[in-house]
Amino acid sequence: MRFMILVKATQGSEAGAMPDEGLFAAMAAYHEQLAKAGVLLDAAGLKPTSAGWRIRYAGGQRTVVDGPFAQSKEIVAGYTLIQVRSREEAMEWARRFPSPHGEMADGEIEVRQLFELEDFAPSPAVERFRDLDAGQH
Repeated sequence: MRFMILVKATQGSEAGAMPDEGLFAAMAAYHEQLAKAGVLLDAAGLKPTSAGWRIRYAGGQRTVVDGPFAQSKEIVAGYTLIQVRSREEAMEWARRFPSPHGEMADGEIEVRQLFELEDFAPSPAVERFRDLDAGQH
C-alpha cells in the first residue's frame, strides 16, 4: 500500500522562505528513519506556485495559467511517498512527521492512499499501465 504525505503550504513557504536548520535536521532524521525501515519511496519540497503553472481544461480547450495561486492552505508545499503494509502503519508514520513549518508554527499535512492497478477492473488500458510499470523494474 502506498501513501502520500502532503505538506500544506503557508504564506511563508509560498513567499519562498526556506526551512531553518533545526527543521531541516528534523525532516532529515525522519526521512532517514523511513529509509532505514524500507518504506521511503520518494520525498521532495516544492518550489512556490510563483514558479509554476496550471493547465485549465474547459470546453475541450487547454489554457495555461501562470502562478502564483491564491489560497495557500489549498497548495501543496512538499510530499513524502511511502509504501507500507497497512493504513495503520501509514498513520503511525504520519503521526511521527515533524511539524512541517516548525514546532511552534501552525501547519498541516494530509495523507492520501494511492490507487494501485489492482483497484481497477481489468482492461486493455490497465494492462498498458501494468506494462509500463514492469518496464521500469
